[in-house]
Amino acid sequence: MTAPAGRTGLFPIGPTAPRQFAPGSPERAATTAALAEVRAAGYDVPNLIGSREVRTGRTAPVVTPHDHSTRIGQVHYASQPDVAAAIDAALAASTWWARLPWEERVAPFLRAADMLEYGAWRERLNAATMLELSKTTYQADIDAACETIDFIRANVKNMVDMYDVQPGSLPGMWNQLEYRPLEGFVFAVTPFNFTCMNNLAFGPAVLGNTVVWKPAESASLVAHLSMQLLREAGLPDGVINVVYGTGPEVGEVALTHRDLAAVHFTGSTATFQHIWRTVGQNVAGYKNYPRLVGETGGKDFILAHPSADLEALAVACVRGSYEFQGQKCSASARLYAPRSMWPALRERLVDLTRSVVVGDPTEPETFVGAVINQRQHAKHAEALARARAEGIVIVGGTTDASKGWFVDPTVLEVPDPRSPFITEELFAPVLTAYVYDDRDWAETLRLVDESTAYGLTGAVFGADERAVAEAGDALRYTAGNFYVNDKPTGSVVGQQPFGGARASGTNDKAGTMWNLIRFASPRATKRNHLSVRDYRYPHLEP
Repeated sequence: MTAPAGRTGLFPIGPTAPRQFAPGSPERAATTAALAEVRAAGYDVPNLIGSREVRTGRTAPVVTPHDHSTRIGQVHYASQPDVAAAIDAALAASTWWARLPWEERVAPFLRAADMLEYGAWRERLNAATMLELSKTTYQADIDAACETIDFIRANVKNMVDMYDVQPGSLPGMWNQLEYRPLEGFVFAVTPFNFTCMNNLAFGPAVLGNTVVWKPAESASLVAHLSMQLLREAGLPDGVINVVYGTGPEVGEVALTHRDLAAVHFTGSTATFQHIWRTVGQNVAGYKNYPRLVGETGGKDFILAHPSADLEALAVACVRGSYEFQGQKCSASARLYAPRSMWPALRERLVDLTRSVVVGDPTEPETFVGAVINQRQHAKHAEALARARAEGIVIVGGTTDASKGWFVDPTVLEVPDPRSPFITEELFAPVLTAYVYDDRDWAETLRLVDESTAYGLTGAVFGADERAVAEAGDALRYTAGNFYVNDKPTGSVVGQQPFGGARASGTNDKAGTMWNLIRFASPRATKRNHLSVRDYRYPHLEP
């Protein structure tokens, strides 16, 4: 029997603590064993359509970016008829999944979260994330384990809280809101950079939606293992269907289908704008207006006031710009530094950058792994060649693709605040500095606000509270996640709801009720207890 939502408290909500992986620790030994397991498994990743594992023979290798000659498996790309079959499977499952009591829907998700936190799945999914995405041990654990666990549990908590929001009633009536899932299927499109973005498929499913999930081509294995975990935890067939392949081929079928109910997307700004245009061009052909929920690119900033703590600022630049090779949409990519501070800050950034170890992320001392694939590496190599030609490289600025797709941590200094290195997203471990005159604080605030199309994350460093307040006011639409005296990365589920606006997305705040409501279609029901038997109102009496 369905329990009253407001009286149900099943679990604590994170944040789940990352493990430390100290020398000699059990978690370091377990991770070493899991890495050996994933390297030896020889994965043959199928599409998942209803109960069927579909292998098409159109395969692409799963490689490790830091040693691109090493294959750890292959993935089968779906054909367009396969995508149509996945949609049919999702629509068939929606007839019963949407009608289950919410407790039955959330049970496999909560079981999966516990299995991930306390069982062998933690090391397995972490190891796959380290190998396929080139993440360090600590970064992988925060992503694949902690954030996935916290998203799952937060989804359930937020759903229960949403259900508890009900209208008032007067004597003689009873008003209710039913939070129905959307009519149709949700198309979830996830990026390569975070395993925990499996939440784009998991979150809508908790509410009773059924999903067609297209993972990024370079994150096929971690998506496959995420679904294996969920299936082992008891998720019924057809609720989440997974199709692999290129965006244009899969999207051509999914985005134009009559029963498209929503798109849940994280990826590039250009791709999301293409999705938006496609939906707009086909809007008359849908059963309902599709919901478009997207988190896209960023050109995130760190703004230093002359009163800033230099050491804290330098460390924030290194962590914010270089962790996971700068491939976080929240990564700090542009630095505004006061001229009075710049000589000392520049020297400190050079020293710290040179100390960073670049290499195999499965080695404990590595801080920076490889960028995700050859295409991205070539883009970064071309950009840094231009930077070297312009003479703006302070430290780093080189690339190497002989063994892995490596881009050295880099600091650039540009004289022009409108330089493409300031305005255009690169998605690499590259921080571009612009030095402003201390007296030009107000003008610099305007530059930070207007220099890019994005509005995702940003940070201001300063001990002067008035200056920090001025920055907060002037930059209120420049970042959906704003940090004071901290790096602009590392948002925690339930603590810093993540998302930005402008060209950075729809700012629907992943991990919150505001995100989940986009995948619900409320129905208001009024039950009248007192029958009306005369159409006439009192004012009609003579």
